[in-house]
Amino acid sequence: MSIRVLLVDDNNLFRLGLCALISGHDDFTVVAHSSNGKEAVQASLNFDPDVVLMDIVLAGVSGLETVSQIKRRQPQVKVVMLTTLRTEDYVREALRAGADGYVLKDASLDELLMAMRSVASGKNYLSPDVSRHVVQSFLHPGSNGTKSSPLEKLTHRERSILQLIAEGRTNRTAAEFLSVSPKTVEKHRANLMHKLGLRNAAELTLIALELGLIERPFAFARLVKDSAEGGLAA
Repeated sequence: MSIRVLLVDDNNLFRLGLCALISGHDDFTVVAHSSNGKEAVQASLNFDPDVVLMDIVLAGVSGLETVSQIKRRQPQVKVVMLTTLRTEDYVREALRAGADGYVLKDASLDELLMAMRSVASGKNYLSPDVSRHVVQSFLHPGSNGTKSSPLEKLTHRERSILQLIAEGRTNRTAAEFLSVSPKTVEKHRANLMHKLGLRNAAELTLIALELGLIERPFAFARLVKDSAEGGLAA
């Protein structure tokens, strides 16, 4: 029986190319693919895949919150994060959210297929490059002198709202995207601004860029707009 895969990535060419590569192996079937987290949650409910292969950085709802939503509804579904983000805080947050595997995008196809086979059989998988960092951090906490990530201060919902606002959505349109009320978005936005010590939309965009929640070209466009509107504080 083949492993049923749901592929989630906002890069159309990458997603379609990876679909073709995975489908070329008899023990895998790509049952669906999605470009964002909200679609991914619905596709997972509709197609009940064995494995969801997903990037962390997605438009709208982040990959981390998407993992949590899928796992909450379908705990039997395995999730492998496929990302360029290799820092320890992202790996740790992905595992806390419920991810079963973590693979870097510069991995070989053979490694990716091995990761999906591993999680489908009930095991966990971490790319060697990231597993070394995680193990060393566990054995020698604080030895590298790094500070905790601002991500650790935020809930999954606050991260999603941070990303949506940084992408230029208003409280109302962010609320529509997340299917919550504008007042809920406003409350979460105020909380995350307070937790991160932010004063305006430009600073919010900068922190979203630093955390890898939005792409660099998009962030620069947002910063220009915010600065023109007087959002960048002196």
